[in-house]
Amino acid sequence: MLVEGKPAATIVDATPLVHIPPFGMCTSLANPTVAAATAAALGDLTPMPCVPATTPWVNGATGTTIGGQPTLVLGAQCQCAWGGVVQVLNPDSTRTLEA
Repeated sequence: MLVEGKPAATIVDATPLVHIPPFGMCTSLANPTVAAATAAALGDLTPMPCVPATTPWVNGATGTTIGGQPTLVLGAQCQCAWGGVVQVLNPDSTRTLEA
């Protein structure tokens, strides 16, 4: 589904590495790779590349759906198992058109 020529997503589009790519560096000690690198550095916090471990999105649109699922809008969020939050802050589309 495209909106204004760009892909649209729903609250179930939260598969790590498929829908949510790695980004930045993770500093959470709950992340096993960060914990291992930090232990190897004798306790000096050692960030590692982010590989998200996300849950389904919350706070999707209540009135706009794709395939029966709420679409992602400004403020939609999903949690990372390592303690972070991924959030829609700048959606590419600002309007919806009925087909």
